[in-house]
Amino acid sequence: MTAAVQDRRRTLFGLGAGNAMEWFDWNVYATFASFFAAQFFNAHSAVSALLSTLAVFAVGFAARPIGGWVFGWIADRKGRQLAMALTVAIAAIGSLVIGLSPTYGQIGVWASVILVVARLAQGLAHGGELPSAQTYIAEVAPPARRGLWSSLIYFSGTCGVLMGTLLGAVLSGVLSHEQMLSFGWRIPFILGGVFGLYSLYVRLRMRETEVFQASKNNASKEKGQIWQTIKRNPKLLAQVVGLTVGATVIYYMWAVAAPSYAITVRGVPPTGALWAGVFANVVFLVALPLWGMLSDRIGRKPVLFIAIAGLIVLSFPLNAMVGHEPWQLFVAMSIALLFMAGFSSVGPAVYAEIFPTRIRAVGVGVPYSIAVAAFGGTAPYLQTLFAGNGHPSLFIIYGIVLMVISALVVFTLPETRGVDLREKAETDDRAVTGSGA
Repeated sequence: MTAAVQDRRRTLFGLGAGNAMEWFDWNVYATFASFFAAQFFNAHSAVSALLSTLAVFAVGFAARPIGGWVFGWIADRKGRQLAMALTVAIAAIGSLVIGLSPTYGQIGVWASVILVVARLAQGLAHGGELPSAQTYIAEVAPPARRGLWSSLIYFSGTCGVLMGTLLGAVLSGVLSHEQMLSFGWRIPFILGGVFGLYSLYVRLRMRETEVFQASKNNASKEKGQIWQTIKRNPKLLAQVVGLTVGATVIYYMWAVAAPSYAITVRGVPPTGALWAGVFANVVFLVALPLWGMLSDRIGRKPVLFIAIAGLIVLSFPLNAMVGHEPWQLFVAMSIALLFMAGFSSVGPAVYAEIFPTRIRAVGVGVPYSIAVAAFGGTAPYLQTLFAGNGHPSLFIIYGIVLMVISALVVFTLPETRGVDLREKAETDDRAVTGSGA
């Protein structure tokens, strides 16, 4: 095996393992919330404790735009590899803190404070992970295969989500309810922290991208240069928001909230609904690299248009397909996620390809995190609210409107398939320094 092949495998494993761990940590919080809620808040009111725990989950979302800015700035100023190492380290520490924390019964309100601080740290880390990781993978990928390589972002992230879901199913089946309340809920957080520290070790051995090194060596380092470059590119920031609003709502609607919605509103048996969600996400995993390869052949824009058009046209039929049986949920989720994979697979490549090298991470991280927090984070709540008021179709219309906005944004994008980011970095630097044509 050549050194180049070994380096490529180490790069892909380090990026994928760290990204999977961050998604694992982010989602096991919600998966195990009902078990540990009373451990961090007043146990005399189980409902109040659970609501308080879910409120902390929302606090993590609020921290993500700040993380996108902080770690995006680090990635653009100091390097992508450093930013990815820091995000995975902070996420791992946050997970260990939650898993090893004393309970409310032991230290009182300080247990709640520890949970909030740990979750804020994880929110910051998660907000910085995606822009840093997708920028890194886009810059190290061969130009002709960047679509395929970029599909690793959601592929590894979904693997992390599935690991958390399966771990929850296994632990709840092996341990009694009392054992889950006592210590079982700590297991996923401790495992996530240990795996995160291992991912940190792997990421510290990864090399910085040649694209960033070339830009760093060629460009001037005037104070405030990143901010000045951002101010000169407001259209790019708006394009990131416009592309994200539709996709994030549809993703949370079908990949995350669909089983819970089916259980609560359609009366699907809980166990069957959860397994339907697991298998539908497996379909999503299989589809991701296929869409990525297709985008490398026919272009990013055609793939985005196919994915968005399919989701718009099928929104009402797929929602109507979800009945009272788990197999109906599985079929509807699988079809929705099949098209969603078209967007998710090439999204990281598109975001990276439209931005100048000097602001590639922070320029994506901040508007992306804001859009996800504002639209994705509220999607499950709005879906349940509209359904509870007897108007479930309003949420479907809401999602369609946002997808139409995303489609209009795609019209404004250049086709970036196969673009050489090293050449783009040199062009960007000449524009920043004012030299050259």
